[in-house]
Amino acid sequence: MRPDNFPKDIQPLIVPQPQGDLFYQCLGCSATYSIKELLYVCPKCGQVLLIHDRNFNELKKIPGTTWQKIFDYRKMLNIPALKGIYRYHEFIGPNIPLSSIIYLGEGHTPVVEANNRLQTKAGIKFYYKNDGQNPSASFKDRGMASALSYIKYLIDTGLASNIIAVCASTGDTSASAALYASYLTPDIKSAVLLPYKKVTPQQLSQPLGSGARVFEIPGVFDDCMKIVEKLSQEYPVALLNSKNAWRILGQESYAYEIAQDFEYEMQNKVVVVPIGNAGNISAVMNGFLKFYEAGIIDYLPKVIGVQSEHADPVFRYYLEPDVDKRVFKPVTVKPSVAQAAMIGNPVSMPRVIAIVNHYNQISGKQNVFFSQVTEQSIMDWSLEANRNGHIACTQGGESLAGLAKSFEQGIVTDQETAIVDATAHAIKFSGFQDQYFQKTIPNEYKIEFNQNLINEPCLVMPKNKEKIPVQGRPLSDEDFMVFADDISQSIANMLNLKKNDN
Repeated sequence: MRPDNFPKDIQPLIVPQPQGDLFYQCLGCSATYSIKELLYVCPKCGQVLLIHDRNFNELKKIPGTTWQKIFDYRKMLNIPALKGIYRYHEFIGPNIPLSSIIYLGEGHTPVVEANNRLQTKAGIKFYYKNDGQNPSASFKDRGMASALSYIKYLIDTGLASNIIAVCASTGDTSASAALYASYLTPDIKSAVLLPYKKVTPQQLSQPLGSGARVFEIPGVFDDCMKIVEKLSQEYPVALLNSKNAWRILGQESYAYEIAQDFEYEMQNKVVVVPIGNAGNISAVMNGFLKFYEAGIIDYLPKVIGVQSEHADPVFRYYLEPDVDKRVFKPVTVKPSVAQAAMIGNPVSMPRVIAIVNHYNQISGKQNVFFSQVTEQSIMDWSLEANRNGHIACTQGGESLAGLAKSFEQGIVTDQETAIVDATAHAIKFSGFQDQYFQKTIPNEYKIEFNQNLINEPCLVMPKNKEKIPVQGRPLSDEDFMVFADDISQSIANMLNLKKNDN
């Protein structure tokens, strides 16, 4: 639909113009810096940064109901730059002109209500938000669309050129970074660092297919991250991990979409996300806070961050009830089927601490919770979800396991509605499903196999094994009829079918 067909009161606001006054602010010493250069940590104290808008109060002058109308009508626009996460342009990157925005189909992923059986099993009404339906098949595309649009803006304005983008990854970040960087070839080239043999084959194939330089190194993700940090400190490269504050801005779109999907009614809503490197939960909370401050939503939803017992530093930090006694300690991770969340030293932990405090304070109560779940529950809930119409990755299983445990603990009730994050497409982690079905998951994962959840193909052969169809050598019509009758009868017997009455 064309903007001139929209209501008169919002026509001037439908297609945004560059505005805002963005700046980096350090979470350690509160120093501020211009966004005209690529920064990942504070030059003074080395702490991570967040991006703020000095003109944010100008957005508050527009009534929240008007913002709702603007976003709802923008759904009907045919302007590519406003189809993705930049539907919420004023809240993500208001300084970036539409001509610099990259849109590859990211954002606005479906919210799918769980069927009655699965909701009954979990104890609460819930929906899956399936971020596996982003272009590179994970939620990382939200932050990457923001980070790469910003870099394109720097290139377009002559502030940068010949960018080499780098990232460490457990798989999804590298796939997303390589995809978006490849779209900007030859202005940007990408290099990714992966922990050797700790990324699924499907995930490894993605950056390779996008033309990135892929480096596998011994160790785990945390080791890769340290090397990438060293590269960004000593060489002129663009770091694309969630240490990059522009990534956080883009991932805030997850919160904005949930608000819009539920008609901006956030009372009695619960948002459940896996923690991983802690960028997503930071962004989700920050996004809801912005919408709340602008009057677009009236309530802040409950937020639950989930970690496996094999990688749970954030959960351990919040076990201490006394805020003044909390001390963050990285953990040595153990193997996890929630491989993308297997991070023992999240780079966004300072963001989590700062934003959780603010979120709870604005809520007037504890409104952010953390759940630790077993590897067994992650795998079982992932399989259960996919047996009931979803395409949830193991991180989606981790989120659902956290919701079920939170219900058991009374953190959530059956009077609430949950939105559960499936961060990636199930096919990326299908190797764990195959290992489960074949009972070959290594003992270190501490997973037992439930025969009721195992599903394997059944080879059906005819009695006459000499006469079967082979590619390039079809059977005669007569032989094929015999073959078809034999096979169909065997399948019917296994399915307990009875012939139709003639």
